[in-house]
Amino acid sequence: MVSQVEYKRKFLVVIDETEECDRALTFAAWRVKRTGGTVVLMTVIPQPEFIGLGVEDVLRAEAVEEAERNLDRRMARIKEIGEVRAESVICEGNGPEQIERVIDKDHDIAILVLAASKSPDGPGPLVTHFAARANVLPIPLTIVPGRMSDEEVIAIC
Repeated sequence: MVSQVEYKRKFLVVIDETEECDRALTFAAWRVKRTGGTVVLMTVIPQPEFIGLGVEDVLRAEAVEEAERNLDRRMARIKEIGEVRAESVICEGNGPEQIERVIDKDHDIAILVLAASKSPDGPGPLVTHFAARANVLPIPLTIVPGRMSDEEVIAIC
């Protein structure tokens, strides 16, 4: 049996500009607060197309800067919750590929937490992608309904 000291369970939450990512963040942060572990906030920035004359470097720098601001806002939200360990990672490229890469590299990541969109068009591209691949993911996938309020999410943690 693995002791609590040896095993540091991490909840991976993808941070983007969607409203539902806050539901996933709330779920993961409250679970960690109640059961221990770490919340890993992950943002994936698109790889800039080759434009020439160093323009892609400027675009990349701007994307990283915006991602860092977004992560800082979410880290501040976690601090409001209380004693919750958190770390962040910014990757560049295709979202699902980068998420799978981070999961493969960090063996302490134990759960991928996503939230479904409230849109009538479906649960969103990441939920759709990972729900279809749940049988090959090496970790459980938790999908939080995007329509839940913070209070409802906290109540089930």
